[in-house]
Amino acid sequence: MELYEQIRREYEHGGGTIRAVARKLGVHRREVRKALASAMPPERKIPERERPKLAAAIPFIEAVLEADRKAPRKQRHTAHRMWMRLRREMPEVAVAESTVRQYVRQRKAAIGLLGLETFVPQSYTWGGEAQVDWYEGWVEFDGESRKAYLFCLRSMASGGAFHRAYPHANQQAFLEAHELAFAYFGGVFRVLRYDNLKSAVKKILRGHQREETARFIAFRSHWGFESDFCTPGEGHEKGGVEGEGGQFRRNHLVPVPKVRNLEELNLLLAAGSKEDESRVIEGRAQSIGAGMIVEREHLLPVAQEGFDLASLHFPTVNGSGCVKALTNLYSAPLPVGTAVEVKVYSAYVEIWHQGKCVARHERCFERHKKVLELEHYLNALSKKPGALAGSTALEQCRAQGRWPASYDQFWGVLRERQGKQEGTRAMIDVLLLAREHGPGRVRQAVEEALELGCSDVGAVRYLLNVGNLKQLPPHAPVDIGALNRYDRPQPSLEDYDRLRPNWVATEVIQ
Repeated sequence: MELYEQIRREYEHGGGTIRAVARKLGVHRREVRKALASAMPPERKIPERERPKLAAAIPFIEAVLEADRKAPRKQRHTAHRMWMRLRREMPEVAVAESTVRQYVRQRKAAIGLLGLETFVPQSYTWGGEAQVDWYEGWVEFDGESRKAYLFCLRSMASGGAFHRAYPHANQQAFLEAHELAFAYFGGVFRVLRYDNLKSAVKKILRGHQREETARFIAFRSHWGFESDFCTPGEGHEKGGVEGEGGQFRRNHLVPVPKVRNLEELNLLLAAGSKEDESRVIEGRAQSIGAGMIVEREHLLPVAQEGFDLASLHFPTVNGSGCVKALTNLYSAPLPVGTAVEVKVYSAYVEIWHQGKCVARHERCFERHKKVLELEHYLNALSKKPGALAGSTALEQCRAQGRWPASYDQFWGVLRERQGKQEGTRAMIDVLLLAREHGPGRVRQAVEEALELGCSDVGAVRYLLNVGNLKQLPPHAPVDIGALNRYDRPQPSLEDYDRLRPNWVATEVIQ
């Protein structure tokens, strides 16, 4: 812009010719003509530069971006994550992280994957505040893609965070995760900030006032912390835990983890939290782990006894041999009309009667379902054997893989030999043996009986008892000592042989 102004001024008040202006200012005559034609310089065309080092990595980056279009929105690769994978999977490609960042930013903007969010920095005192939130993540459990709900409690002073996965974000999981987080940090924070989740808030009142649930009030009173809730719809008020969930998901849940069960997933999350302790947050002088050590001295002490996390219910056993907890029915090995106590935890349900736990089921998170255990109905089925074949408990047992094919084979042989009614009753007697010997040992005995060609309850019972005898340790020899004086020689039959006749019979007398 300044050059064009000098050219135009020199042309009007100086030499007056294009050649003279170009010679005095040291520019090309073509540039003088452009300045005289327009006071605004034309836009310069930026030539396309070749990228010899990045060219080898472009197919890999494009494949990752294409896969991210189908991945969950919050589990997509960052440019840093792509560069880390490039270093690990394609070590022969030497490309700088800044080059990858620039290319990924351009491509994400072109295909609509670029998102920006601004967070306002805050200052916090040691042990003063932590933020709590749930976030979601997709996980492959034995090849099946399912959504997991991840609890996060993040310290705002040290930056340390605790992560825990659950199949459902219910109140029992919410409270249990708090206790595990307090144990992880070694103390309790003075203030915990939440959004208005139903596990803690019963009703939103005016301003920052909330009507909290009774169990949450008892829980925070037990542990001695105060609660603070965000304005509805303003998630940035707890931006620390919001950013932590996204950071942890991008770095430890990308690509989508493949695990066998929830316990293995939680081990993966614990390893990720431990790894993050060595990370240094931008703008801080010490690592997260070092900050957690300093903060531990400023936390409130952990309560000596834990809080009873179970949700209590007091139903009675109905005509189907079930008790109702929340919206689902669970079987119980008790007579109809018995009053019981049901404890609902985050992952399982316990049925108590007279101070004893009589049944334990995996918790069902669907609505109006029946969770049945075949063993609870064996006493009733021994009187009604015809109901076994079509029972829902047997169907669920088959679906869970706890009814082996050897049971069907043994049951079929029993019905052929003893008839449908008596054969089924005999099969129920075999199943009842599991109460004494365990289901695994009974299954092994049934398979051994089939191999031997036996099809009788007595044979199975005999094999179970023989197996128990084989497992007994051998007895050491006992010194009988003075009893040796009672030893006597074995009797002889030589005297009786003399009484036999000396003749040999040659004829048969009829």
